[in-house]
Amino acid sequence: MRYQSTRGNSPQQSFLEILLGGLAPDGGLYLPTEYPQISKAQLDSWRGLSYADLAYEVLSLYCDDIPAADLRALLRKTYTEQVYCNGRPQDNANDITPLHWLGEEQGTRIALLSLSNGPTLAFKDMAMQLLGNLFEYALQKKGQQLNILGATSGDTGSAAEYAMRGKEGVKVFMLSPRGKMSSFQSAQMYSLQDPNIFNLAVAGVFDDCQDIVKAVSNDHSFKAKHQIGTVNSINWGRVVAQVVYYFQGYLLATKSSSEKVSFTVPSGNFGNICAGHIARMMGLPIAHLIAATNENDVLDEFFRTGVYRARKSTETLHTSSPSMDISKASNFERFVFDLMGQDGKATAAMFKQVDEAGGFDISKEAIFKEMGKYGFQSGRSTHQNRLETIRNIDGEYGVMIDTHTADGVKVAREHLQAGIPMLVLETALPIKFEETIEVALGRPAECPAAFKNIKSLPQRVENIDADVNQVKAFITTHLS
Repeated sequence: MRYQSTRGNSPQQSFLEILLGGLAPDGGLYLPTEYPQISKAQLDSWRGLSYADLAYEVLSLYCDDIPAADLRALLRKTYTEQVYCNGRPQDNANDITPLHWLGEEQGTRIALLSLSNGPTLAFKDMAMQLLGNLFEYALQKKGQQLNILGATSGDTGSAAEYAMRGKEGVKVFMLSPRGKMSSFQSAQMYSLQDPNIFNLAVAGVFDDCQDIVKAVSNDHSFKAKHQIGTVNSINWGRVVAQVVYYFQGYLLATKSSSEKVSFTVPSGNFGNICAGHIARMMGLPIAHLIAATNENDVLDEFFRTGVYRARKSTETLHTSSPSMDISKASNFERFVFDLMGQDGKATAAMFKQVDEAGGFDISKEAIFKEMGKYGFQSGRSTHQNRLETIRNIDGEYGVMIDTHTADGVKVAREHLQAGIPMLVLETALPIKFEETIEVALGRPAECPAAFKNIKSLPQRVENIDADVNQVKAFITTHLS
């Protein structure tokens, strides 16, 4: 399997060659030169596999430069009930991402695909725990060290830090928007005292943090000299690991590969739903992929109108689903590359427009009319919508959901089709957004025992300006 840049001007490489990096040298994102195709018979043969063994069947198609025995061992080490046991109790915990059926709505079954049972109580753990093990494996093979620079709007940071803490040869420098995360999210990250973990609170929004990561990744000499890698979803390893739970959700929701399902995905940076797009391109029978945004509705606007209009930092709203307070969706470029027929030159030109003019408009082009073949739909949710949805799901089904999952449920209900199950990707446990949960329900969110005192622990964080040179200086100083 070879990987190409979405901007078409970088040499093709193997999985292990791109794993420790991030952006391609030309500023693009990596994608496989072709998507492996899964037959219906092959899909049905995967029913009943453990999550780890299902992950092997999917990921071995993309990681063929890792010996089969090594890859299987890494996956069985990662996807265990012991690792994914911090969420609410599940009778079917061995599924790792069990389905929680809510009931019948308009003749359609709707379920939550539970992705928040990992160590940091968010879906990011599903890929990040594997990435930690893959990084350690690759570094030991090469005799190298890696300095990870990441940006988080809330959950990526803690998932990365918990996955990388104590890993041999790895240091983590995580940028987060100062004062823009929930108090629980901040405490999860900043309370870590591991010497290989560094938290930098940036005066700005998530997009400022993400821009710094991209700028460092595009400084090829600095990146090479200081062995800089990424764990954001610009890293292909993150995205491909998430493809697995789309297959798992489908197999748990159906009895044969003749059936279709739809997925609704709370989406800000387009990484989670991009994995669904890849699964669909592989042949998974997905009827629709529905992107659910909050008030920062760049993606919803694009899928409705064909206009991609990235917002400035000053235009990005601080909402009660803060992990989606994003106005420049990094992974969106991967879909645009496919939409443009994998034309790297055309894709590069479009994202040059984003940098220079703030966006692009394909509303009058043929590709916009043809976009339906990719199965995307979208919708938007507001603060009041999520409060009402949290109350409704709690009252109707006795299930407490977080604010981002509430955005997903609200939008999912607007796109139900009779006879096609709708799976909403749960993103986090409610405790991570306890302030809004208490407003919605008048009672506190349930907190796993391991995190009861998280906010009372000492915190270790450095405040910093939204300045790439300050970040580079901090990294350089702390590598000695």
